[in-house]
Amino acid sequence: MLTYPHIDPVALQLGPLAIHWYGITYLVAFGLFMFLGTRRLRHEPFASITGPSAWTRKDVEDILFLGVVGVVIGGRLGYCLFYKPGYYLTHPLEIFAVWQGGMAFHGGLLGVIAAMLWFAHSRKRPWLQVADFVAPCVPTGLAAGRVGNFINGELWGRFASPDLPWGMVFAHSGSLQPRHPSQVYQFLLEGLLLFVLLWLYARRERKQGQVAAAFLVGYGSFRFIAEYFREPDSFLGLLSLGMSMGQWLCVPMVAAGIALWVWAQRQPVAARR
Repeated sequence: MLTYPHIDPVALQLGPLAIHWYGITYLVAFGLFMFLGTRRLRHEPFASITGPSAWTRKDVEDILFLGVVGVVIGGRLGYCLFYKPGYYLTHPLEIFAVWQGGMAFHGGLLGVIAAMLWFAHSRKRPWLQVADFVAPCVPTGLAAGRVGNFINGELWGRFASPDLPWGMVFAHSGSLQPRHPSQVYQFLLEGLLLFVLLWLYARRERKQGQVAAAFLVGYGSFRFIAEYFREPDSFLGLLSLGMSMGQWLCVPMVAAGIALWVWAQRQPVAARR
């Protein structure tokens, strides 16, 4: 049995300026996206696209900027709508109080989808081509975010057997019983494992939309599994069929991914432009 080490969330204090580890993990996520995005430029079909539609490093930078905006806006609105709609309906100004915490991955995903739609429209590119480009570059950012969750000592897991060697006591959770370090599980599943599988899958040219579909199915499945070990939100608890809100949000995500993959498989190979 382990004990949470109580990591100081402030990495560096320079007078009134506090640099938090969580902010650093975001910077790491952005850096990894840029690195992987430039590597994706060498993969097919992107490496073979020429002319005005050719992919460049500037495209990666623009997608990153729009994606960050989509994550912040979508993540916040998703949390308000999916997790506490009644509260924010009566306290609408608190939607903007992002410093109080409260972000939802599934809302952030919708925000990123909107950002990719905007990018695709502005560059006159097929939206699914943009989604296929972005998808393999996302899991490492998710992994960095889970590191931030662990450092902050948040989103801990459900109670674990005292015999579990890596069971961890999060004293600030209000209990001295060991819990599953679910942040680590999600780091390994939604972050590292999903990245390896998706990156290898995307190395070969696929039907347009299939890489994005693989991300939806992969993330949704791994998140669904991890939620069995993660403590559900105290203000929601478990919902119908004993599933958490995170699991219920993953169901349509996986279904959409399967439907997109099957649809893409039936399409002719898209012309490169």
